[in-house]
Amino acid sequence: MDALNWLPPALLTWLPSLGSMLIGVLLASLAFRIGERLVRRATRDAPVAASVARAIRSPAKWGLPLLPVNAVLQGTPANAPGLAGAQQLCALLLIGAVTWLVSNAVRGVAQGVIDTNPTSTADNLHARRIQTQTRVLARTLQGLVLLIGLSLMLMTFPQARQIGTSLLASAGLAGLVAGFAARPVLGNLIAGLQIGLSQPIRLDDVVIVEGEWGVIEEITGTYVVVRIWDQRRLVVPLQYWIEKPFQNWTRTTSELIGTVFLWVDYRTPLAPLREELQRICEASPHWDKRLNLLQVTEAGERALQLRCLVTAGSAGAAWDLRCEVREKLVDFLQRAYPQYLPRLRAELDMASAPAAAPAHGGEAREPTR
Repeated sequence: MDALNWLPPALLTWLPSLGSMLIGVLLASLAFRIGERLVRRATRDAPVAASVARAIRSPAKWGLPLLPVNAVLQGTPANAPGLAGAQQLCALLLIGAVTWLVSNAVRGVAQGVIDTNPTSTADNLHARRIQTQTRVLARTLQGLVLLIGLSLMLMTFPQARQIGTSLLASAGLAGLVAGFAARPVLGNLIAGLQIGLSQPIRLDDVVIVEGEWGVIEEITGTYVVVRIWDQRRLVVPLQYWIEKPFQNWTRTTSELIGTVFLWVDYRTPLAPLREELQRICEASPHWDKRLNLLQVTEAGERALQLRCLVTAGSAGAAWDLRCEVREKLVDFLQRAYPQYLPRLRAELDMASAPAAAPAHGGEAREPTR
């Protein structure tokens, strides 16, 4: 120590602690490398665990060395200059690293579950249900973890604790104001939990909301993104899906019944139209072979209304099939029965018709007897 007398006294006080920190950081780095290899081998056949391991790699790499540093700071002599600031900084970093690690662990579990339930299969209803629950609950849990981590960080400051104590003294008014201010946040949080558990909507669900036809593209912690058929995006708050009615075309299954309406003349033969509908459906790749039916649903003053019911395996296929049936039935009527398209009839009664005016503006003459 005599050889180090030229160093400042403050640095001499910190030298043992700094040496211990350096050794601890090296040991922590070595433990991280060994643990990473062991975890990688252990999770080779476990997709969810492997996803968690990948997600927590970075926070574990930076957070693990903070453990020996924090332990050394706790054993550092109290007379070391700047000890309180160093301890508080280390505590903040440690809390941040743990918050980062837990949040990434939740995200890793969610990603692992999503990867094991892909939506690329034909009947993906179960997979979409699992993915929706996983995404919504994971984002909710991540928000709670972040909130708890920030709260713990604030609690490390004595001034923050004093502010909290003074606020608790006037908890009545402050609680009322905070409740009104946080109502949208808490409402969206509760709505997110309800959507995740009861699942009125799922990813890739076909819905009609605010008069728009679209597909659920993304569900976040505060809003839902609906991809409209013309590539627009409709952003809807989470609370909307709990408080207001909407149509979900794929709630229990993606199969749908499509309708096509036609107006034809009263003399139109229906048997050839039914045969043509059967032929169109059998030739279409969008028909799922469950149902095709042609019925007269209304007899109006001037024409008959025909309704064609056709089935498809998805909303997109149902839309394409409806357009195809409508187009080809109209084409069939134009080719085979053009005289039976809707027309306006008028009946003229010549006996009660007024006498025609003279061609050259002269007076009308009585008919010759």
